Amino acid sequence: MFHHALGLTTGVRELADAVRSAGHPVHAPDLYDGRVFSDLAEGVAHAESIGFDRIRHEGAAAADGRPDRMVYVGFSLGVLPAQWLAQTRPGAAAAVLCHGDIPPEAFGSPWPGGVRLQMHTKERDPWGDPEVCRSMAEDIPGAELHVYSGSGHLFAEPASPDYDAAAAVLLLERLLDLLDRVT
Repeated sequence: MFHHALGLTTGVRELADAVRSAGHPVHAPDLYDGRVFSDLAEGVAHAESIGFDRIRHEGAAAADGRPDRMVYVGFSLGVLPAQWLAQTRPGAAAAVLCHGDIPPEAFGSPWPGGVRLQMHTKERDPWGDPEVCRSMAEDIPGAELHVYSGSGHLFAEPASPDYDAAAAVLLLERLLDLLDRVT
């Protein structure tokens, strides 16, 4: 489970704990070496300063030695390593992309057959691109797209001003449902 640009916040840790409590193992690496931000723009600036390639490669290193049939979960910035691993690491079971996605061709290959995809976005996300989500849902067989009403980006993060408790509960329910189906 890869965190967003605010870092490995209490909210991300609590979500990981909720998934663990439902009986699923979770690894949530800290790609920021302990740094946590309260402002999204500051978190993004930090990500830019350390480099998106570094974030992607640290995410990949966190997956080294993990078993096949992994489900990679990414929140906003964390979509970068989650989607990259799901598309390029053999044996991936699924990807859950929350608050963003990247066109599959950005990683030089189409979405791999047999790898499930679940996406979560607000209909008017100012940082993400709901249209890319819609396109991926149309192009990838079996892809699940969950579009939540309203605007806002980190709607599942309690520390974010975009937090939407009802949507966060639905996201967790849908994530757990997918995990129950693929693990």
